[in-house]
Amino acid sequence: MLMSVRAQRKFFYNTRIDPLLIGSVVALLSLGLVMVTSASIVIAERRLGHPFYYTLHQGVAMLVGFFCALFVCALPVKVWFRLAAFMMVAALISLVLVLIPGIGRVVNGSARWLNVGFTSFQVSEFCKLSVVIYISSYIVRHNEALKQKVSGFIRPMLLLSFVGALLILEPDFGATVVILATSLAMLFLAGVPLWQFIVLLSVVAVTLGAVAISAPYRLERLTSFLDPWAVQFDSGYQLTQALIAFGRGEWLGVGLGSSIQKLFYLPEAHTDFVFAVLAEELGLVGALATVALYILFVWRGMMVGLNAEKRDDRFAAFVSYGISLWVGLQTLINIGVNTGVLPTKGLTLPFLSYGGSSVLVICVAVGLLVRVDYENRLARRRETPIGRATK
Repeated sequence: MLMSVRAQRKFFYNTRIDPLLIGSVVALLSLGLVMVTSASIVIAERRLGHPFYYTLHQGVAMLVGFFCALFVCALPVKVWFRLAAFMMVAALISLVLVLIPGIGRVVNGSARWLNVGFTSFQVSEFCKLSVVIYISSYIVRHNEALKQKVSGFIRPMLLLSFVGALLILEPDFGATVVILATSLAMLFLAGVPLWQFIVLLSVVAVTLGAVAISAPYRLERLTSFLDPWAVQFDSGYQLTQALIAFGRGEWLGVGLGSSIQKLFYLPEAHTDFVFAVLAEELGLVGALATVALYILFVWRGMMVGLNAEKRDDRFAAFVSYGISLWVGLQTLINIGVNTGVLPTKGLTLPFLSYGGSSVLVICVAVGLLVRVDYENRLARRRETPIGRATK
């Protein structure tokens, strides 16, 4: 029997964490581990002689991420407010270090990884979280200046421009877009006047356009996605193979583990294009169900932020907004790339794609989001008598 509305409210009130938020995260991480296994098992066997190489690495990253999330959940949100500036400085230093030969690790022509002993770490992932936390603290500290003075808006834009320039030098165009879009959305929610956004977006559009066409490979990506079949064996190869995967999946898919495109046809099948393999194996129904899980996560994350704002904790609110917007925008871009709606760029699908750095940082972000939700519920318990909670 379905619970009554009153029983549902009582359940959510008495629960210390949001079951829908946690449920969506567990479902996405579990689905991600399954899809990484399915998409990588053949390539891991051929290249490394171990069919579950990527699965084991992803599992270890998830386990470490779980313990990191528990640690973050134990810390009051106000601790992150005090650490915001230090995290931003650390992110900037790491973005500089990764460009130094011998320190930064170059893969496929991009210097995105920092060697840290026995492994490497993708600094742009840490930068995303650092920017969300720093911009949230800036909004709290300079709330009136943001709304009334142009200088209040220009200062964070100068910092973000510097971050974007360092990311472009790696190059990591996808992370640049995600960080800038997330930060602008957060500042818009903070109440920055609309005309400032119009001016800034015009400048950003021209700048990103110039950056995009300044390198031949970026220009190829921008033009090939419009008609990938015209260059299907050149710059449009990856996208055409992804579209073939979507076509083969039809409504219900070819079955888990039965993808053909992952058999060396679709490059980066277990990383940037894991959603195409998912659509091939699980079909349109599975793809839409996955999108629904992301929508659920973003919705619950935004609600956590709204509840924090209602109790006048603006830092916690904007951290929650920022994390939700970051995951939502990155998911939108990745799926857009997989389906040919957006130009191809190296950007992982949160929770699902293979990548230790991505999984670890996203788990920390979820831990922070859960902590905000916990403090929301704790404050509500103190303010509202238990007997009136469901009235």
